[in-house]
Amino acid sequence: MSSLQISQGTFRLSDTRVLTLDHLDIHAGDSWAFVGANGSGKSSLARALSGELPPLTGTVINHFCRPARLSFEQLQQLVSEEWQRNNTDLLSAGEEDTGRSAGEIIQEDVQDTERCARLATEFGISHLLTRRFKYLSTGETRKTLLCRALMSQPDLLILDEPFDGLDTASRASLATLLGALNQQGYTLVMVVNRFDDIPDFTRSVGVLAECTLTHTGERQAIMSQALVAQLAHSERLAGMTLPEADQPDAVPRLAPGMSPVILKQGVVSWNDKPVLHNIDWEVKPGEHWQIIGPNGAGKSTLLSLITGDHPQGYSNDLTLFGRRRGSGETIWEIKQHIGYVSSSLHLDYRVSTSVRNVIISGFFDSIGIYQAVSDRQKMLAQRWLSLLGFDASSADAPFQNLSWGQQRLVLIARALVKHPTLLILDEPLQGLDPLNRQLVRRFVDILIGEGGTQLLFVSHHAEDAPDCITHRLSFVPDGEIYRYDLQTLRQ
Repeated sequence: MSSLQISQGTFRLSDTRVLTLDHLDIHAGDSWAFVGANGSGKSSLARALSGELPPLTGTVINHFCRPARLSFEQLQQLVSEEWQRNNTDLLSAGEEDTGRSAGEIIQEDVQDTERCARLATEFGISHLLTRRFKYLSTGETRKTLLCRALMSQPDLLILDEPFDGLDTASRASLATLLGALNQQGYTLVMVVNRFDDIPDFTRSVGVLAECTLTHTGERQAIMSQALVAQLAHSERLAGMTLPEADQPDAVPRLAPGMSPVILKQGVVSWNDKPVLHNIDWEVKPGEHWQIIGPNGAGKSTLLSLITGDHPQGYSNDLTLFGRRRGSGETIWEIKQHIGYVSSSLHLDYRVSTSVRNVIISGFFDSIGIYQAVSDRQKMLAQRWLSLLGFDASSADAPFQNLSWGQQRLVLIARALVKHPTLLILDEPLQGLDPLNRQLVRRFVDILIGEGGTQLLFVSHHAEDAPDCITHRLSFVPDGEIYRYDLQTLRQ
């Protein structure tokens, strides 16, 4: 019977950090979930279990022959590569798009059309097999990569954050599917940030802290200990205050009574298929909206109209911050009012720069810094870094060296530094552990409490919404399109 046994194991992560696994036994047919804070070593653990990270010391006995690991970083790399295919000189004459289809991605390592079709049917993505991978939603790309991992029939399947970015129905469907795979004999290891994301079928849990596997054992006992620690931390957040804006008197504000967003009969199409279908929506002064709906419903498309990044904004009856779109305003006149975080921004932030400079770039709405930085901006950035728990050495470390969750937390701080008129958060908590999610929600509520900023908040997790939310916009399936339900939660 296959098994993986680690005794007194250490794994080098850098010159100053090692992952320590004193004792761990994983047997064929097991179902494990490993939970820990951002930067605790969870992704490194996944690499160690897959054999990609060799031990520095200790004993590792691994009888699994076909391990497969699926991670968020792999998704980031694949999406980046697909978009870069058209940024090279390799295009054939007359060729417009070299991006691969979902079916081609699934069969990249194992060519088996019948198995690909069966897996796609099981995951509910058969209709996506001929679509370009780079145009799929986050949830659709996640399912595509999981199908690809299963093509080789692995005897150890390691999933790094399998549920992040999926809506409620997709998470439940994936959990059911993983449970069925475990029943079929697959050995499953899941790395998750959310205790709530541990599926019911999971039998064993491990907790990581500061790159050390501190606890392993039966699920309920371990979760109870971790939740006590979370409760104690939440009490220490009382009284937290945010750094002020760079020039508080110069922050652009709307005239009293002016709505920041008015969209009438909004329509966006892609390849003659409606993405947004006659949506009427107004964000009135003092309102804070949660936007919910399935993957691929058009939530991010709606936000891209508001940020000024979608070209079909000009063809719609759209008024932003008191000006009709297309009336001569510049993109920077729109963006000066907005703080923004999304998965696409995270994927785009690939410049070589420090953690400190990522936060400072929020003052300029740029990816990277291309102008002089004032002493006050440097001071405010340092206050944000201290609030996030970064010491001097980590603040000046490369942004790309951070874990995925730490990167997202820094980008959220980047969106908050200028105290914007409209804060747009598209799945801002994706990849964050419970403590950091609580911290971010606290940031948002304090900022909104100052009275000068309104919020648009997208998350598949209803419980992630900050306390300040007053209204909800729901994308509800209606045949081949969606209808839009607007609900007042409180005044």
